[in-house]
Amino acid sequence: MSKLQKFLEIGSSPHISSGASVDVIMRNVFIALLPVCVFSVYAFGIAALLVLATATLSCVITEDVLCRTTGKPSTVGDWSVAITGVLYGLTLPPDLPLWMVAVGGIFAVGVGKFMFGGLGCNAFNPALVGRAFLQAAFPQAMTHWSLPFADNRFSDLPGSILAFPFSEPVYDAVTAATPLARMKFEAIQAENPELLWGLTSGSAGETCAVLIFLGGVYLVARNMMNWRIPISIMLTVSIITWVFMQIDPVTYPRPAFMLFSGGLMLGAVFMATDMVASPITNAGCWLYGFLIGALIVVIRFWGAMPEGVMYAILLANAVSPHIDNLIRPRVFGTGKGAG
Repeated sequence: MSKLQKFLEIGSSPHISSGASVDVIMRNVFIALLPVCVFSVYAFGIAALLVLATATLSCVITEDVLCRTTGKPSTVGDWSVAITGVLYGLTLPPDLPLWMVAVGGIFAVGVGKFMFGGLGCNAFNPALVGRAFLQAAFPQAMTHWSLPFADNRFSDLPGSILAFPFSEPVYDAVTAATPLARMKFEAIQAENPELLWGLTSGSAGETCAVLIFLGGVYLVARNMMNWRIPISIMLTVSIITWVFMQIDPVTYPRPAFMLFSGGLMLGAVFMATDMVASPITNAGCWLYGFLIGALIVVIRFWGAMPEGVMYAILLANAVSPHIDNLIRPRVFGTGKGAG
């Protein structure tokens, strides 16, 4: 009869884990984003599909090549870089030249992620790093918007999509201003149903607020996202906007317009909640969300550009480590009452 052997395992914390690995979490994020991607293709047609595919492939290929050339195991299989590519593609205009999309994807992974050490080490959201690079390098192309639900969106491609690298893209005659641009420069506010259901022009995935919100609810229900970050962002934007609307309702928009227009919902739900670039503590997440919300309002109201979500999140990413240093959880066994 064999003797029963017992082992005592000694190791550092955490001693209890949820069992959700990186690839499991990222697959669930992809599931949450899938309806947004499908709606983007439905609204903008083949052009949006090509932009999303190019963005994702450029990010995945860049990470695989960099891992192989530096002698590291490829991390493509954990889905993290695929999510970066999808989010990056969703922030782009649906008629952006594909060569620009690819260049931004290479920059997003190579500079925004790999140069900081790869998975788990990036200081900034890589998808937004790629978009910020394109915004600085190709400002005209990044502020050109096509009309959603065009009759020929599944049969014809915009002339700009297949533009030769480093050549001037040729855009179609029919263009549209985003709701934020109309509000800022023409004092015209889109109606709530248009914004909620994605019936306006904008980036590929920044239109249907309902689907983005439902994706966030799914991740919260799976305990894969800290709900305090998007809630604090939305509360901050709503409160500040409401105060200014009471002061001057002609100049300043209603809170619902601010919440459902532009990239606020996509940024608050899927980008500001980046587990690596956001604070660790719950109190830190509230402060982090407040900072992002306040910056969004400041940039949208008084900045030169109509949108400010990207810059607000990137600036908050830079502040995130300082928030963690400021708000530290008490070490067990220390403080008041510790013997």
